[in-house]
Amino acid sequence: MEKIEYLLEQLGFENNISLEDIPEIDLYMDQVIQLFEKKFGSTTRNDEEKVLTKTMINNYAKGKLFFPIKNKKYSKEHLILISLIYQLKGGLSIQDIKQTLAGINSRIADGQFSLDSFYRSYLNLHEKNIAIFTEDVLHASGEVKQEVEKLEAENPAELETILMIASLVNLSNFYRRTAEKLVDQLAEKNHKG
Repeated sequence: MEKIEYLLEQLGFENNISLEDIPEIDLYMDQVIQLFEKKFGSTTRNDEEKVLTKTMINNYAKGKLFFPIKNKKYSKEHLILISLIYQLKGGLSIQDIKQTLAGINSRIADGQFSLDSFYRSYLNLHEKNIAIFTEDVLHASGEVKQEVEKLEAENPAELETILMIASLVNLSNFYRRTAEKLVDQLAEKNHKG
């Protein structure tokens, strides 16, 4: 297994769209796509993978994942919501994302919510999560090495990689399932309220 520290550096977790990256003027769809490609293009798995496409944005709009656009232009609030959707889609279904963002979209439409402050809080947590994740992965890597040593097998590097993959997917499933339960609670609360 490659050095896990090197692998973590290559993932580009620190890449994010900051509030300073978002212009104060509204953007056309092509400009939105360019902004996302510029920020996240280096984090795709391969050259064929697209960060964001016109079809994706249109599907988000049709699915009402964000409030309607005006004059074919996307506001700062739209860009923030698209950034959140981009992050959430790695772990949640489109329906779960819609449910998660429904309250925020309503507040924005009513003009009673500062999305900037909320997004700044998200970005702060994102930075802290990188540190927590890095520490957890390094710890898991040590645990995997100990388990492989117990096996006394030929080609321990391959077994170490396989166990690390299985461990990371296992942790990912724990986080995703917990997030889905929180979405369900949010949906139930919004349905009653």
